[in-house]
Amino acid sequence: MCVNERTARDWDRGVRKSHDARTYPDGRRVDYKSGVTTFVAPASSSPLTILEAVLHPRFLTIVERETIADLRRQGMSLRAIGRELGRPASTIKREIDARSVDGVYRPHAAHRAWAGSRARPKSSKLARRGRLRDYVAGKLQLQWSPEQIRNSLIKEFPDDEGMRVSTETIYQAIYVQARGGLRREVADALRTGRTRRKPHTHPDQRSSRFVDGMIMISDRPAEVEDRAVPGHWEGDLIVGTRSESAIVTLVERTTRYVMLGYLPGGHTAEEVRDVLVPLIGTLPEHLRGSLTWDQGCEMASHKQFSVAT
Repeated sequence: MCVNERTARDWDRGVRKSHDARTYPDGRRVDYKSGVTTFVAPASSSPLTILEAVLHPRFLTIVERETIADLRRQGMSLRAIGRELGRPASTIKREIDARSVDGVYRPHAAHRAWAGSRARPKSSKLARRGRLRDYVAGKLQLQWSPEQIRNSLIKEFPDDEGMRVSTETIYQAIYVQARGGLRREVADALRTGRTRRKPHTHPDQRSSRFVDGMIMISDRPAEVEDRAVPGHWEGDLIVGTRSESAIVTLVERTTRYVMLGYLPGGHTAEEVRDVLVPLIGTLPEHLRGSLTWDQGCEMASHKQFSVAT
């Protein structure tokens, strides 16, 4: 039987998938269509089972909370408690400040309160009709960015905590909750015009820009750097209004002699190549030393250009 690689990993981790939702071993049920996360306890489970669910290591466990309470009663500092648990002192401080009642930190009450706060069976702020949703929708139609909207809310409603929304919540309402949250036409008002989010790729995972490998600028001969020998050129592209036309510019590094090539119809890799080849062909052979260009997509045919010249 053949299954998707991600499905196989989910099975190994005990994740169950149903339609657009995934249920995790710790009881979390994430609905990726609505963006809502709920905590689903099995019928046979008890509150203690929920509290002792296997969690990600970044979360404090009940044992760690008990240790914090014990060491705090012994008068140990936040840094000392952090060293004992292998946690940053800031984590210990936030836990004590957030979960203490009348200045007393009670580990079991803190753990129950934290477990209850993890379950979020509530809809997004922007899925509910009201002033906040109308404000965000109106600004998006004016092509404001989510960052601008978030900052404007703070300035215009400094004392109204109900008029607060994060940048990510706006993006979620547009891309994930468009049916139940903001109307679809609001998504079209984004400056990018994208109907789906474009994930950012880590630099180490990005594919090469060109099929043919590049010769990096650090690999240029030394004579190019000191400008002692003529025949080494630097190229670039000047793009016209609305990218409807372009000009290829070539500058000789020693003499600063300039050559121009006109691109009236476009500036694809093939069009740039077809202008560069005859332009370089007008030079005597001893002046065709090298051409340095940036990594623009117009140089995707750089290998063909090198062979032709």
